Amino acid sequence: MTEKHIDEATGVSTTGHEWDGIKELNNPLPRWWVWTFYMTIIWAIAYTVAYPAWPLVSSATAGLLGYSSRTDVKNELAAAEAAKSDYVTAISAKSVEEILADERLRTFAAAAGAAKFKVNCVQCHGSGAEGSKGFPNLNDDDWLWGGKISDIQLTIAHGARFGGDGDTRVSEMPVFKDVLEPAQISEVSSYTASLSGLDADPAKAAAGLPIFAQNCAVCHGDDGKGNRELGAPNLTDAITLYVHSEADIESQVRSPKHGAMPAWNARLGDVSVKELAVYVHSLGGGE
Repeated sequence: MTEKHIDEATGVSTTGHEWDGIKELNNPLPRWWVWTFYMTIIWAIAYTVAYPAWPLVSSATAGLLGYSSRTDVKNELAAAEAAKSDYVTAISAKSVEEILADERLRTFAAAAGAAKFKVNCVQCHGSGAEGSKGFPNLNDDDWLWGGKISDIQLTIAHGARFGGDGDTRVSEMPVFKDVLEPAQISEVSSYTASLSGLDADPAKAAAGLPIFAQNCAVCHGDDGKGNRELGAPNLTDAITLYVHSEADIESQVRSPKHGAMPAWNARLGDVSVKELAVYVHSLGGGE
């Protein structure tokens, strides 16, 4: 048996470990530390007995207290649903105009609509509702079918050119390449470009005026300011879905693009549609 080495300076035996001539003293741990360590072991064992802990083949030990974090989350969600149920009930019973007039309901509906917008609408209209080519900017005050809260609700509920809804918004621009000669299309495009201040040949624009009056004014109006009942856009401003030049206008006249929007009422329900309408109306362009 190896004889223990006793440190001369302290009188304490060493562990036998040595590093660069330095030996480790075999001092006992403080009693408070030892008892604390034992207590943590006891606590850990008690904890695994009281709470779910030990994994089994297809589950885990339930624990004597029967605690479940999933149950806590479920209860918290149920409490949240109960807390907002009064608001949801009120939104369901009121018109969108009445919701706007009630500050508490309007605030709740706008917040709920913002969350639903991020899930269902940003894919087309963008995270800031600023739109992109072919998809309208919902922040401005240019509306195809009207920017009143009831107009917005109707558009969201039934969509645009959505085949699965009989009440969907419908506006179809004719394919004028089958109606007008190429020169006429060029002339009416020049006139249309001139309405919004785009560069256009004055002579061609003048020649396009009677063509516009005969073929386009029925929907867009004699002054080109559009018709919301028909979903015909205002051609006199700089806000457009597809065109940014005379060439774009000519392409649209020749073979127009027609976007489509889903009918959200069947997918989300009446309450969600109202919340979305309030949110979109609140973006700044609502009338």
